[in-house]
Amino acid sequence: MKYHETAVTVRFNEIDAYRVAWHGHYVAWMEIGRNALAREFDLDAFQLAAAGYMGPVVSLDLKFLRPASFNDELTIRTTLCRSETATLTFATTIVGSDGKKCAVGTTTHALTDMAGTLQFQLPPVIAERVSRLLAWLEEQ
Repeated sequence: MKYHETAVTVRFNEIDAYRVAWHGHYVAWMEIGRNALAREFDLDAFQLAAAGYMGPVVSLDLKFLRPASFNDELTIRTTLCRSETATLTFATTIVGSDGKKCAVGTTTHALTDMAGTLQFQLPPVIAERVSRLLAWLEEQ
């Protein structure tokens, strides 16, 4: 399966007292990658809202494998996992310029209407967008 890649550089304001990237920034980098991928298939937050839906995060999992430091060039690799429910689960791998993994994680987003009512299946307009994204990820 393919993934979408987004490049980020660790900025000085993103390092902590230990001179490594503060753990909370990894979540922000996951969001950068997720939004870049989702935007290409009309699934980012504003595009979902324009279609009448929201995708709030209901689960976040993140495993730190090795630290990133100031000026490190990172690649955010993002993919969408198949789901039988009305959720979007994005898997992310954050890789250093040496090709070694710094972190891996997932975010799961429940689909709701604009009033916050949980959807039990993907509405046709969203299902079509998800299908296009999955087809792109699965093409050879």
